[in-house]
Amino acid sequence: MVGASGISRRQFIAGAGAALTLTGLYGIGAVSSARSMQSPEAATPAAGELTGYEAQGIVPVAYSDVDGRGGAFKLAIQEVDGRWLLYMGHLWHGGWTIMDVTDPSQPRVVNFIDGPENTWTIQMEVAEGKMITSLEHKPESWGGDPNAPSEEGVLIWDLSQDPVNPQLLGQYRTGGSGTHRNFYAGGPYVHLAAGMPGYSENIYVIIDISDPASPREVGRWSLPEQNPEIAEPGVSVHGPPYVVGNLVYLPYGAAGLVILDISDISQPRKVGQLDFSPPFLASIGVHSVLPLPERNLTLVASEAIRSSCEEPLNHVSVVDTSDPSNPVLVSIFPVPEPPPGSPYRDFCEKGGRFGPHNFNQHYHSPYTDHSTDTVYVTYFNAGLRIFDIENPRLPREVAYFIPPDPTERFGPQPPDKLVLQSEDVLVDSRGYIYLSNKNQGIWILRREES
Repeated sequence: MVGASGISRRQFIAGAGAALTLTGLYGIGAVSSARSMQSPEAATPAAGELTGYEAQGIVPVAYSDVDGRGGAFKLAIQEVDGRWLLYMGHLWHGGWTIMDVTDPSQPRVVNFIDGPENTWTIQMEVAEGKMITSLEHKPESWGGDPNAPSEEGVLIWDLSQDPVNPQLLGQYRTGGSGTHRNFYAGGPYVHLAAGMPGYSENIYVIIDISDPASPREVGRWSLPEQNPEIAEPGVSVHGPPYVVGNLVYLPYGAAGLVILDISDISQPRKVGQLDFSPPFLASIGVHSVLPLPERNLTLVASEAIRSSCEEPLNHVSVVDTSDPSNPVLVSIFPVPEPPPGSPYRDFCEKGGRFGPHNFNQHYHSPYTDHSTDTVYVTYFNAGLRIFDIENPRLPREVAYFIPPDPTERFGPQPPDKLVLQSEDVLVDSRGYIYLSNKNQGIWILRREES
C-alpha cells in the first residue's frame, strides 16, 4: 500500500512503530481538536430553544451542529471511566468526530480526525478499545471525483490509551472499492462488506486483526450471481454482517436475507435464505438485519433510494429465524403517516427519500439499548419512528420525531428538494437517542415519560 505521502505501509510502520498516525499515512493532519473545541453554550442550544420539530412520545434534549459539519452519518458509542463518547462519520467531510455526551444536554465536540480526501469515511465500529473505520471509493453522485485518487479498506485504531485521540495501528486493503458497513464486537475478527477484485459488488470477508499492523483475510463468501460474467444487479452485501454465535446474518440486497454458519471461519457455509425482491425493490431489498436471538426473530429492512417514492415498495419486516435453514416472514411494519395538519397527504409528496434506512443496531455493544420489543428506525424525510413488536405479528408505531427541514445544503443529496433526511439512530444504555441527518447535525432525544 502506498498512501498519498508516497510512503509504503511497510516503510511507514518500520519508521513509526506500532502506533501510526494519519499525518504519515496520508500527509494530512491527524487531529484537529484545538479548532474543534467550543464551549457547550456556543455549540448547543438549550432544549427549550429547539423549535420546528414535530413529535409524539419523544422530546428533544439537545441539538449540535457538530462544529458546522452538517451531514453526520453513522454512529458508535462507548463509556470510559464515567465519560460517554459518541463517534461519528460524516457524509460531506472526510474524517471522524468524537463528541462528549456525558451530559446529553450539553454535547461537546472534543476531537475531529481528518480522513483521506475523495473517500467515504462514513462508517465505524467501536469495541474492546479499538475503532474500525471504513474507507470506500466515494460515488460521483455523492460528490466523489472518479478521476482523483481515493483510499479503501478499513483502518484499525487503538482507543485503549486515549479514547479521544485514537492512534492508528494499521490498514487492511481490499484491492477493490473498499468496505461499506462492517461488524466488530471485539476479539480477533472483523466482518466486512467488501468490494473485492473478481466480484460484482460487495461480498462477505472476514479478517484477523490479532496483529493490527498486518491484518489478514481468513475467510470469504459470495453468491454465484456475483460472478462478473453473469452478475445480477443489486446482489451485494450492504452490511453490517451481523454475527450471533456461529451464525452470521447477511443483508444481501437483491438476494434478500442470507444466513451462514461460520463454525469454520475459513469456510463459511450457507444455511438459509429468504428473498424479498420481488415484490419489494431489488436494488437494496435487504439493506440491514438485526437478529433478536432471545425471541428467535430477525428484523429486516430495505433502504429507500429514489426521491418521492419513484420505486417499488420499501419495507421493515419481522422474520421468524427459529429455524435458520427456513426463515419465515411474520409481519411487515405499518407505513408511517404524516402528522395531523401536514401540507402533504403522505411522505412521498414531501420530496426527498421516504422509507426505512437504519435500525438502532449496535446490540453487540454493552453501551447501547438492547430492547427486544422496541424498534427504532430512521425513515429519511419522516424522521425517527419507534415501533412496538411485543406482538411480532402486529407491529405498531408508538412514537416519532421529525426534525425541521434543513436550511443549508452541505452536499448534492437529496437531489430534488432540500428536505429532512434522517440517516442513523443509536440509543445508549441510559436511554438517550442520537439521530443523525444528511444536511444537519445531531439531535439528542429521549422518550417522553408517560
